[in-house]
Amino acid sequence: MGIVADKIKDLKEREKKILQMGGEKAIAKQRENGKLNARERLNLLFDSGTFREIDMFVEHRCVNFGMDKVEVPSDGVITGHGLVDGRPVFAYSQDFTSRAGSLGEMHAKKICKVMDMALKAGVPIVGMNDSGGARIQEGVDALSGYGQIFFRNARSSGVIPQISAIMGTTAGGAVYSPAMTDWIFMVKNSSYMFITGPQVIKSVTGEEISFEDLGGAMAHNEKSGVSHFACESDEDAVAQIKKLLSYIPANNMEDPPFADTGDDPGRTDPALDTIIPDNPNQSYDMKKVIASIVDNGEIFEPHQYYAKNIIVCFARLNGRSIGIIANQPENLAGCLDIDASDKATRFIRFCDAFNIPILTIADVPGYLPGSNQEWGGIIRHGAKLLWCYSEATVPKLLLVTRKDYGGSYLAMCSKDLGADMAFAWPSAQIAVMGAGGAANIIHKKEIDSAADPAGKRKEKIAEYEDLFSNPYCAARRGYIDAVIVPSRTRPRLIDALEIMCSKREISPPKKHGNIPL
Repeated sequence: MGIVADKIKDLKEREKKILQMGGEKAIAKQRENGKLNARERLNLLFDSGTFREIDMFVEHRCVNFGMDKVEVPSDGVITGHGLVDGRPVFAYSQDFTSRAGSLGEMHAKKICKVMDMALKAGVPIVGMNDSGGARIQEGVDALSGYGQIFFRNARSSGVIPQISAIMGTTAGGAVYSPAMTDWIFMVKNSSYMFITGPQVIKSVTGEEISFEDLGGAMAHNEKSGVSHFACESDEDAVAQIKKLLSYIPANNMEDPPFADTGDDPGRTDPALDTIIPDNPNQSYDMKKVIASIVDNGEIFEPHQYYAKNIIVCFARLNGRSIGIIANQPENLAGCLDIDASDKATRFIRFCDAFNIPILTIADVPGYLPGSNQEWGGIIRHGAKLLWCYSEATVPKLLLVTRKDYGGSYLAMCSKDLGADMAFAWPSAQIAVMGAGGAANIIHKKEIDSAADPAGKRKEKIAEYEDLFSNPYCAARRGYIDAVIVPSRTRPRLIDALEIMCSKREISPPKKHGNIPL
């Protein structure tokens, strides 16, 4: 055997040792907990045979507390690049079997390197988080590592998509990098996020709470809204990440990927002609409207458990990716509140950053009233929605199905906030407020002094409805471009999207605006 052959043999042995990660026992324990290991997750994400690892041989440099005698394979994180459905993606996957995937100086440098590469290449980056947190033995070097990652999260935001998968416990400072990325996926019953864990909370406040209730997947999908997707398993999380990637471009200079869905762009649906209830106070499921309009009825919905009074989702119209924001009459009558405003705002900003056209479907009676909303800052949170619609330069389409009242009419992307084309069904009611409230204010004296106040009130309500509780007053003034038959909604929206897809709009030069956060 020659010298070169010996060196090749040595390389293969080194690789084999590192590929064993934390060893059979640690890997078996990971499996017992229902979790994949770091390399299995990457293998699921990338097309077979395309993953190329970077920095396999990186080692930590810590000598404190006996660490000079401790080997951590790949320093606890696997980094590299490959293809996902034929499209390039960078990724890193923390290895809990190797020193609990703890983050130290070199661990962080590996992550930062692929983040820098992804930004230069203009491709998405996926981070799979499964870590015990900062490597305490490395002290401030570990803290510096987190800071360097946060800095890159901010620099990359709006330039390349950043996706985080929480696949174990993510605590303390480690939670902030995922929170700075575009999308967070969590796994039910095996992933957790919190600043301070249950033990610390108990010692400081006396409160007893479980990991799941404090920071589990459903806690962050239903209550905090920190996470966007709650997945059934590691495998499901990876599958959903791949689905998300199929709707979005690689960077902010590209258009979203086109997909031939096979759905007829001229397809109509007579069921839409009768979906709006005769009783204006009766609800209906807005998701049925969306499913009828989009290609093959398929949507991909972030935040489906959070702020259910508004829907945000990705879909396709004639093969083109779109983002949809729609009120949901089945929850809180589709009212806007603090959480719904935040949910929609973040989605609008993502779509606008990555050239994804926006369709807004409005059926909104107003803002949710109450002292909790006012004291919680509904003015400030609601203003975000106005801000982001106004700021967005992608094609913006509006469809009004029923109620569209007052300030919430504006907040759901009216013409005044930049809707490029606005459509309404004949059932639309576009007004300052509902007919009942309007009649009470405008005709209060007349109603109070009438011989039959109830009858007079009914008469005035009908009078207001004839004048304003319809789409035609807005259409006469050009605020609605067309009143359309509901069953013809899909072809009309597709025509509008096709003609507006080449839209160009230049904003005034500035460093950045001061959004009402």
